[in-house]
Amino acid sequence: MSPTDEEITRLHSSEENHDARCICSREFDRIPNEEGLNRNDILTEDDIYCCSLSKTLCHTSTPVTVGFYSPCGARAHSLLDQIAECMHKESVRREENEFRKTHQRPRQPEGWNYFTLLWYLVFYEPIITEVHLRRKNIEFLFVRFSAWQYAGSDKLWAGLVTTLCDHIRHHFGPLPLSFYQVVGNAPRYASGFSQDEWRVKKKVVYGAGGLGVILLAGAGLTATAFLVPGIRDGSFLKIFGSILTAISGSGAIVALTPVIKHLLVSQKKKIESMTSDGKFTSHLGFMSAVKKEIEVLTHFVYYMEIFERRRLRIVFEITSLDMCYPERVVGVLNVINTLLSDTNAPFIFLLVVDPCVIVSCLEQAGCMKGMADNGYLYLNRTVTLPFSIPEISTRCKMRFLHEAFQTREDLMYRIITRNLEQGVRKAKRKEVAALTDIEASIEVDQHQIDSQAVQYIHDAFHCLHNEYDCLYKYVPDSIVQMRRIVNTIPITLRLMTQQHLLRHNICPRSVAGWVVLANQWPCRLSWILQCMQDKLQCEQQLDYSKELMWNVFTENCKEFFSKHKDIGKILALDGDPELFEKFLSQDFPFTVEEGEQYLRYTVNLDHSIRCQMGQLRSLDSLEKYCSKKEEPAEKDQDG
Repeated sequence: MSPTDEEITRLHSSEENHDARCICSREFDRIPNEEGLNRNDILTEDDIYCCSLSKTLCHTSTPVTVGFYSPCGARAHSLLDQIAECMHKESVRREENEFRKTHQRPRQPEGWNYFTLLWYLVFYEPIITEVHLRRKNIEFLFVRFSAWQYAGSDKLWAGLVTTLCDHIRHHFGPLPLSFYQVVGNAPRYASGFSQDEWRVKKKVVYGAGGLGVILLAGAGLTATAFLVPGIRDGSFLKIFGSILTAISGSGAIVALTPVIKHLLVSQKKKIESMTSDGKFTSHLGFMSAVKKEIEVLTHFVYYMEIFERRRLRIVFEITSLDMCYPERVVGVLNVINTLLSDTNAPFIFLLVVDPCVIVSCLEQAGCMKGMADNGYLYLNRTVTLPFSIPEISTRCKMRFLHEAFQTREDLMYRIITRNLEQGVRKAKRKEVAALTDIEASIEVDQHQIDSQAVQYIHDAFHCLHNEYDCLYKYVPDSIVQMRRIVNTIPITLRLMTQQHLLRHNICPRSVAGWVVLANQWPCRLSWILQCMQDKLQCEQQLDYSKELMWNVFTENCKEFFSKHKDIGKILALDGDPELFEKFLSQDFPFTVEEGEQYLRYTVNLDHSIRCQMGQLRSLDSLEKYCSKKEEPAEKDQDG
């Protein structure tokens, strides 16, 4: 029977069930909701969006470019994984339905089918028939391209093309692709109502048959000359048979030489050599040569569609493009347009970008002057299916937080490490009997501190992960920021526990709230801390320590916003200002005294920001002091 929320809370607060808290995060997923369903059985909003997009892509004609608009890269990667999983499930479902209709499974190029593929590549050409066009089963080949890995190269777009070539070569094998490049034929549409998907290459059959006849004739003459004794002109038969055998052998070598060449020199190496040649890249036919290489790949994919008896789609996931220079971004978009120029290309591009950044890059690129003065219009011409990622929902945020908790090693292996530590201590006590009572007492105290810190960490995570607590609402949507918060809370709590600060009036929930405050609003928090420090240095007021930090901000907010030009870049780090007001005035009303205590253990706040605030305030104070000095001097002059 699954535990309830009250039981989980009791597990966190009970000293007797200290070890049971390790399973709390795993049990959370099995807590039933009001309808009695498990949390893992409920579709989140992200699941629904990803499923809808994947089904749409299964029915959309190719080529297509999906504008996967997201300002958060880490969450976008998670959604890409969900989309890939949904598309794989849809592919399996379609394959089962197709098998029930045709009683045929897709033909994988493995085992004997691999040699069958090579035989077909040499002696048959594919025909696109009505049967093939009606096939619903489909396989997706996913290629993830991180533009950041090639950001230092002048030819970022070449990295995209070579990644595509390398992935297709690796998936289908270098030998079939090499055979296709030498003797393969692009599929042709059937004439009439013919259902034959393969047609014999008569010229190849005649040529191979002729070489075979010559080889057999030469071998037969040579064998006759050697095996039949006393035959006339035996030496002539040997010479003539050897010549025929050499002719047929040389013909086979001439036919296999291009295949060996393509095996040794892949398309990736060919394109890399083309891009490294400065003279060739400036030639008018450079992009035409690159496009021909891409056409060979697309025609090979068409060939494999007919051989495998299913449709194939290349899903190209382009990420981190908004982290590159403007000229590099333009180059990648140009290559996408080149790949899209083939009206039947089996490509699906998932362009994972922040549209604001990409638009700015397009407008700043020198080579796009006059073409992309309005970056949004140019992007709309490239993207054929815009898909803006929605705001993260509550259930999705809870799931990401839970995944962040599971990556904490001190939570996953706490019992194991503690048992090991106890075993090491027992062994040391047996081996080293000269330990003093003072050292033993220090060791026991440290063990108690560590155990207490782990308990506080669990309590803080429970507050952060509790749907009935308001703290999770202030956690940002970015998975990277979530992990920063989850990794900072244990450090802060361990520091405070080591100083015995948590034994008094500070609770783990407040510490978690302080970490979120420093992570979400570093500029405003630094300003408040600097104002507190300045006032405490100038005036020693006993009641000031009980003052709310929100009141400190409201008293100095006019001065704060008057400096928005000086702190514009730092102010951009802050989150929603309305949430900041609600956080500090209602849900977490920290006092000046609490702020002074927490500041000593705050590790996720850049203290250089506070130093910059202090310099700005000191300049204002100096300016005010100088103006006061100048006023009496002006009065004396007037007098």
